Amino acid sequence: MGAPLISVRNLHKWYSSVHALKGVSLNVFPGEVCGLVGDNGAGKSTLIKILSGVHQPDRGEIRISDRPVKITSPKAAMKLGIETIYQDNSVVPTMSIARNMFLGREPLHFAIAGLGLIDHQRMRDEAMQAIADVDLRVRSPDALLSELSGGQRQGVAIARAMHFKSRVLILDEPTNHLSVKETTKVLAFVRSLPAQRVTGILISHNLHHVFESCDRIVAMARGEIVFDKPIGETNVDEVSEAL
Repeated sequence: MGAPLISVRNLHKWYSSVHALKGVSLNVFPGEVCGLVGDNGAGKSTLIKILSGVHQPDRGEIRISDRPVKITSPKAAMKLGIETIYQDNSVVPTMSIARNMFLGREPLHFAIAGLGLIDHQRMRDEAMQAIADVDLRVRSPDALLSELSGGQRQGVAIARAMHFKSRVLILDEPTNHLSVKETTKVLAFVRSLPAQRVTGILISHNLHHVFESCDRIVAMARGEIVFDKPIGETNVDEVSEAL
């Protein structure tokens, strides 16, 4: 598959006396969707928070396109092209679709010392185009996120990542609390990532969702990687046994 886009080597993380990551090494390759599974406490959330800049490792190395990097904050992760969509807080329900699309990255008519007037029309136009690009149908860019279904909210978050040319999209349990129809739509979004030239990491408790939408499955247990295979070379029973 060529050189990895993301490579983590011998990552360790402690929370007081809890050894959350125990020498984790993992490669994620360009254009693949990697499914990350494991029970609560397995270490997958810690690994993702390190990649997204929320936490820093106590030991180990992270490389992006074979270049060592320090991901010191979520903003630093975004500058590296890593966007993370969390199950509960990736969007602001009381804001419009357009505002959510550009949250923290609002285009300005002009700027003086970092301050200026927000270009609301550009936000509306680009938000509608970005949403259409992921095959999401909404009535208006001014609609509040609270008016959308759970699946549509995830679609807006995914459209935002696509619009800002993220290289890697991390989705943390994106189908939690969604209906069957909405889950199907979100999994379709995930499957479409390689066509958009985006590498994906899907965190899920649902093995069937991972097998439906990912190219490779990685399982974690007790802070370690215990399984790593292409989807076509394994099955649900084998992964379950490894866990």
